[in-house]
This record gives sequence, C-alpha cells and structure tokens, in this order.
Amino acid sequence: MDRLGLLESFIIALDEGSLNRAAQRRGISQPAMSLQIKQLETLLGHELLHRTSTGVKPTRPGELVYTQAQGLLSGYDLMCAELSALKESLSGTFRVNTSTFFGRIILGPVLLEVNQTYPDLNIVMKLEDRLVDVLRENVDLAIRSGTLGDSDGAARKIAQMETVLFATPTYLDQVGRPSTPEDLKRLKFIQHHEDQTGGFFPLTLDGVEYQAPVHVGFTADDPDLIIRAVANHTGYARAPRLFLDEALLEGRFEEVLPAYQPQPKDIYAVYPSRHSYDKRHEVVVTALLERIEALQQDSIARRCPATAIMA
Repeated sequence: MDRLGLLESFIIALDEGSLNRAAQRRGISQPAMSLQIKQLETLLGHELLHRTSTGVKPTRPGELVYTQAQGLLSGYDLMCAELSALKESLSGTFRVNTSTFFGRIILGPVLLEVNQTYPDLNIVMKLEDRLVDVLRENVDLAIRSGTLGDSDGAARKIAQMETVLFATPTYLDQVGRPSTPEDLKRLKFIQHHEDQTGGFFPLTLDGVEYQAPVHVGFTADDPDLIIRAVANHTGYARAPRLFLDEALLEGRFEEVLPAYQPQPKDIYAVYPSRHSYDKRHEVVVTALLERIEALQQDSIARRCPATAIMA
C-alpha cells in the first residue's frame, strides 16, 4: 500500500478511536487495518498507537505523525485541486449536503457568497438530518459534524467547534446546579441521536479528563427539537457554543459545569474520492473555515470584550 494510504488509515484510526470502526470506514477487515498500522510503525520506526480494550490512542510519536500526516494529506488534496484547476473552471453543477441546523446557520450563507463570486457555478444545496452516502447519492461535497457514519467516499476533518453543556436557569433551579461531573447523574440529558454516550461522556478540567455519568432522558435527530426540549426545562444538552452565544448572554440558557470542557465537535468534509477533490471543493471548504473562524472569534469577543480590545 502507498505511504499516503497508510497515513490516511492511521488518521482514520485515531479519528474513530477504534481499529474496528476505522476498518469499516476503509471497507477492509480489522486484521487488515491492524496490518496497515504495523506497516506504518515499521516504516517510521516508532510505535504510534496505544492499543487498549476500549480503543486506540496515540503515543507521543503518534501525536507528531497525526499532526504532520494531516498536513501532508491536505497538501496532497490541494495539489490535486490545483492540477484540476488547470483544466477546470469554476462552473457546472456542484451538489452540497449538510444538516439542517448547520446549513441554515453556517454553510448556507457561505454558499451564497461563493455563488456571488462564481456566478457560473450552479450550487445545489440539500439540507437533511441523515448521513447521506456521497458516492451512491451523487453528492459532490457533504459537510458533517460529529459522526461520519458508514458510507463510501473520502473524508477529512477540517475543523472543530467548542461545545458547552447548557440548560435553562429554571431547570437548574429545580434540580440543583451540579458542581462536579458526578452530579450530572441527577440531571436528564437531551441527546442527539448521533451522540450515543454509552452512559458516560468525557469532561476536561486543567488537562485532566473526567468521565461524567449521563442519565439520558430524551433522544432526537433534530437539533431544533433538542433546543426546544431544553427551553421547555426538560433537561440539559450539549451543542456548539457559537450556536448558543446569544441565548447564553441573554440568560435564556445557562452553562452547566462551566469550568469543565466537553469534547469539541469535529467538522468533516466528505467527497466521493480523494481524487475527486477539485478547486470547487477547495473554494467552498476555505470559505467555510473562514466563516467558522470569524464566528468563533465573535463568540470570544462577546464573552471577553476586554480581551478582544487588547487583541
């Protein structure tokens, strides 16, 4: 197998946290995935993964390889995009898929701006709260957050969004505000169907990870419904901070365990194959990353105006 392929398998293994799930994404067996990781370790002369009963984590050399490999694969994709740009103009139909909530708030405005800049590009945007198969459903680019699911095609993690636990002040008055992760077992968690917790989810404080117990009280696949459930004082939920800034500042929602940091939500670009990534993909992904960065900076400025002035 080519070296880029080995690096891609290694990245997928760490993104998934499991060799079995990574093998499923690659469409190969778990022993074949293990063999690819061993081949890469032999090639580089370092052990890259800690293998445990609960999954895999990077060694210190593995962390270095993960960071550098992402840059290498991104550079390779960009090179392919620039080669395609030599013979392709930004025109034709470009089909984009993402979730309803993410599309309305973030990706939709990005695509409108891209369409104004490149009027010959016919962007077809579809919003649906399911994991489409980009290859079988003729989608050029899917932007997904959190979970990739089982589908053919190539995927690349392009960003992360800070998340928070949130509830209404009324609900927290009723059940009592938790002061430690262990206290969360008293509260009802409103869960997105993609974020199956298995009874616990990790929270970090000062670099130390704590496994917080989770009592699931409601599960839905519609982010709007989850937010409505929280607003009706049903329980607490987890969501990207930038989606909640206004409600948190106005006091409609309150952050739960604000000293602890939940896991960020990963953002992925998914396309039919590594070689299908062209200038159209690069333009959209670059514009999307710029918008996410701007929204996150605005979020920091609203929460810490003194810091923003000093910056």
